Amino acid sequence: MGESSTRTVERALALLAVICDRGSASLSESSRAAELAPSTALRLLRTLETSGFVRRDDDGAYRPGSRTIQLGAQALSNESLVGLCHPAMEELVEETGESVYLSIEGHRGTALYISIVEGTHSVRHASWVGRTIPLERSAVGQVFLGHTPAAGYVVVERGIEPDVTAIGAPVRSATRVVAAMSLVIPSYRLDEAGAARHGRALAAAALGVSAGLGKTPSSTEREGTT
Repeated sequence: MGESSTRTVERALALLAVICDRGSASLSESSRAAELAPSTALRLLRTLETSGFVRRDDDGAYRPGSRTIQLGAQALSNESLVGLCHPAMEELVEETGESVYLSIEGHRGTALYISIVEGTHSVRHASWVGRTIPLERSAVGQVFLGHTPAAGYVVVERGIEPDVTAIGAPVRSATRVVAAMSLVIPSYRLDEAGAARHGRALAAAALGVSAGLGKTPSSTEREGTT
């Protein structure tokens, strides 16, 4: 690809990134943010609009188009999330010895387990991959409901099972929660200090995965609203 063609692609992607980051941007806003002349930005935006990567509202503002949304959904498919999170989950098992799950929000007030790396203890949580659990009574459910405190993790004792404590943390793309990682631990093996230690490790792992999905949210953005 020639230099001019490469530069054109770079400029178009810069414009697309501005619009996706902001959610909506006018021609002047997007050209200024991408450091392009308005005429150049308009030409590129028209091309992006024709191909479905952006759409133009009645007021002239540009928003992410159907093609961008479709590609984003594909990039954040269950399989992609599993592959992205698996190394961090393995490291958590190595650090804690406990089983680590990855979940997504399911239907009708549930969370769905889509992956597990089993712990190394002889007594450990067996695989619930493919099963759903209620949002209201689970650690990952609290994550999806937006109840994650500033510490970055949620602890729920005896929420789903009588002798199990779960710790959940959000995986985000920008500020949107797209998944939750959790440690599921027999309660007898976990005291308050251990829960805090494991919670910090889980939150750090989830934050690291989130950084790979886009902008890392600030601590105030991590604090959920109740």
